[in-house]
Amino acid sequence: MPPAPIPPVKPSERPALFDSPSADVIAVALVQRARRRLGPLPDAAVADLLADTVFHERRRLEESGGDAAYIAAVENAANTLRDMRRGEMDAALEAIVATYGREIHNPFSPRTYKFATRVMPGVLTRLLTASRGRDLLLGDVDPSSRMRVDGPLDRLRRMASTSTLILAPTHVSNLDSPLLGYALYAAGLPPFAYGAGLNLFSNPAMGFFMKRLGTYTVDRRKRNRLYKETLKDYSIEILRRHCHSLFFPGGTRSRSGRLERHLKKGLLGTGLAAWQENLAEGRPHPDVFIVPCTLSIGLVLEAETLIADSLAEEGKQRYIIQDDEFADSRQVASFVGRIMRLDAAVHVVFGEPMDIAGNRVDESGTSLDPHGRPVDRRDYVCDRDGRVIRDEQRDHVYTERVAERLSEAYHRDFVVQPTHLAAWAAWEALRARHQGLDTWRLVRLHPGARIVDRAAVLANIERASKGIAHLRRVGPPTAEGVLDEAITRFASFHKKRAMEPVSGPVNPDGSTPDRLKLDSELILYYRNRLDWIKA
Repeated sequence: MPPAPIPPVKPSERPALFDSPSADVIAVALVQRARRRLGPLPDAAVADLLADTVFHERRRLEESGGDAAYIAAVENAANTLRDMRRGEMDAALEAIVATYGREIHNPFSPRTYKFATRVMPGVLTRLLTASRGRDLLLGDVDPSSRMRVDGPLDRLRRMASTSTLILAPTHVSNLDSPLLGYALYAAGLPPFAYGAGLNLFSNPAMGFFMKRLGTYTVDRRKRNRLYKETLKDYSIEILRRHCHSLFFPGGTRSRSGRLERHLKKGLLGTGLAAWQENLAEGRPHPDVFIVPCTLSIGLVLEAETLIADSLAEEGKQRYIIQDDEFADSRQVASFVGRIMRLDAAVHVVFGEPMDIAGNRVDESGTSLDPHGRPVDRRDYVCDRDGRVIRDEQRDHVYTERVAERLSEAYHRDFVVQPTHLAAWAAWEALRARHQGLDTWRLVRLHPGARIVDRAAVLANIERASKGIAHLRRVGPPTAEGVLDEAITRFASFHKKRAMEPVSGPVNPDGSTPDRLKLDSELILYYRNRLDWIKA
């Protein structure tokens, strides 16, 4: 059964908002962290880090320009490499870290948050597209009627009051962050800080709110080691300040459409680091817990660009897609309006919370081992006297375990929509018709070869339904209903028709079989959400 709409949460039941420091305070804290990390390093290692920063930043600045003061800071850093004086190199790195800190951090505004939640739910669609402030008040669609939120919400609300939460969702679209922001509010959870690419701040209205609602800026054009380390330090710093955080373990949007399996562990590890610091310093409410979150949307605005990028194997080279469908505000407006008018178009499932070693956490906040036995999670990082012992190799193992548990949760909690199921069935029918062809040849078939029998697709839907009986599903209960609904939804959401009926040749008995013409790239994208089903 699909998740049911959740009842409104009373203000008294909501966890308190977090206090947000100024950008200068954060910059000072990040410089202090960098100083502690650089201190034990030999001069050669510091020079290597500085040279890496100068090299990558010079290249980036040549391509896209930058602030004059920052350009001067980079050149000053380059000059310190000539004399190799340790004090000057450290100072140059610290100056760059301070600049990064002020760029990354956007102070949270409780006043803006209260305004935004007051004009919810109509604000959601306008927030994504408006270019003028007054446009935000003209929303005519209630997203609460089109979104379903499920999970141990009462427990998560209690945990949010006494510990720090990391929300780790799947990632399919640039629409994910605002949708998740609304889901958190609807679930009665406090706002979470999250990183967003610099390009997403270009929309004036969206950028205004993002900068004040807990969003920190991530400039993915900065590829030097110092910047990546500063981002991790920033995550640790805000988690230590009891600021709940959201980040996508998959890194970027899933290009292929698949559920995330191989997760990036850099930011995941910051939860473990923050918890250990809290324990070592004896801070109140030291615990940091991780909450998997599975987002299911039956239609993805950027599907055509994402799957093309995946097939071209350009994902590694084009880490940032600058020219996808999200760049056109008119396309976004049209898409959001239509998808929000679908019945229960978006499903957000908050999973079972876990500790920093990947153990499930029960109602009382106790960690349980794989056999359900209580464990003292402090024993994972402390000696017999309760002192925190630093061990990078050990911490890496714990983070690997968390990543494995997240991947399991994504596959367990995923809500299967008609578009996913019909696309899987259509792809299997196409493969059966062209046996021996690999994926790349199938997507390059000429249009006349991308036609399959409707009966074959229906049979595959029936077969797949048995294999996913343990999962949440939405949509019609019959194979005919699933296919018809998928065709209807596909018909109006992409420039290309992912799946459409066509007339076939007349049979000997005079009947005309029902056949479907496929856009193999789009079908592959939506099919990949269920690629783990055995054919």
